Amino acid sequence: MEQKNKRKFKFRPEIVALILVALLAVSGGIAVFISNISKNQTLGGSSFVESSSDGNSASFSSASDDSIQSVAKKLTPSVVSIIGRAQSRSSFFYGYNSETASAGTGVIVTSDGYILTNKHVVEDTTNIQVILSDGTTYENVKIAALDPLNDIAFLKISNVSNLTPAELGDSKTLNIGQEVIAIGNALGQYQGTVTSGIISGVNRSLTAESSNGMDQEDLTDMIQTDAAINSGNSGGPLVNAKGQVIGINTAVADANGIGFAIPISATKGMLKSLVSNGSGARSVLGVSYIALNPAIAKEENLSVKYGAWLKSQNSQTAVRRGSSAEKIGLKEGDIIVAINGSRIGTAGSVSSLVSEYSAGETIKITIVREDKEIELSAKLDAYSK
Repeated sequence: MEQKNKRKFKFRPEIVALILVALLAVSGGIAVFISNISKNQTLGGSSFVESSSDGNSASFSSASDDSIQSVAKKLTPSVVSIIGRAQSRSSFFYGYNSETASAGTGVIVTSDGYILTNKHVVEDTTNIQVILSDGTTYENVKIAALDPLNDIAFLKISNVSNLTPAELGDSKTLNIGQEVIAIGNALGQYQGTVTSGIISGVNRSLTAESSNGMDQEDLTDMIQTDAAINSGNSGGPLVNAKGQVIGINTAVADANGIGFAIPISATKGMLKSLVSNGSGARSVLGVSYIALNPAIAKEENLSVKYGAWLKSQNSQTAVRRGSSAEKIGLKEGDIIVAINGSRIGTAGSVSSLVSEYSAGETIKITIVREDKEIELSAKLDAYSK
């Protein structure tokens, strides 16, 4: 059995030094982070757990369940191993079929079988195996949804109703230096390895690149952590001291103490869509923008230093025709400064903040136009090419 090729990451152009980082799916290696259990929220026939309080200000010494051991124990029923297999032809002329495999981690997010993981763990596979913490194994598990704009996937185990979902926290209020923990099958050999660290940075931008250089994927708003994570961690949750999942572990740099996770808030819109109507549609606003910083604002003589500056780029117009953005009157030159009160830049990008809500939901958008702040309401679209 051959291992699927790994992809690599490098920082986007705003970071001068290029640091290569690898996705964490490996053959036989599954590692995860920690979660906790809280109240259930029900939509449709599924129930999922979403935190009703912000646990990002807690530390291990001040949290109500303050030991790493207790948090790890609570997580166990919510963690699954994922093995994805696919057939490939090794030679163009005299080829023979061989099996490639990738392995990663999944997190149970609803009691009736929805599992959150990384897209690169399961994409292009023909058979997906899911193994629960008690050893129960499910074959031919189906992909319920793939995020077209992020490294996120949802799987669905059929005919189950009593699984234990992990608690989902709020990744918009993270603090640099905040304590986080990780547990999993480090290197695919050391099951139950527990590590701890801090959040080293937020809102990092990376470019994912396949090993052959043919495919690339941009990932934004990534959480950076120094918690020790290794190959096999793909799809595992990054967790705060309250046991709330705040990110989905995705990559590590080719350097010590640098790992990355997708913010959990960016997965919530698709999850809501799945449990309410089964579609798993990705929500979009329909805009193209430049992320502002003080340097760009000064160069362009703009009064706002942070936000999403709507600008046409390459073949993309600032406001997509027929989109929700066009319907509410957004136009080129507008600067989006907040989504539902969350400030662009500090809480995340437009894309990340919008993805917290499902297609069809109405959100409040705060813009600056000609130095005046305006509040609008928009019903989000479902992503389409």
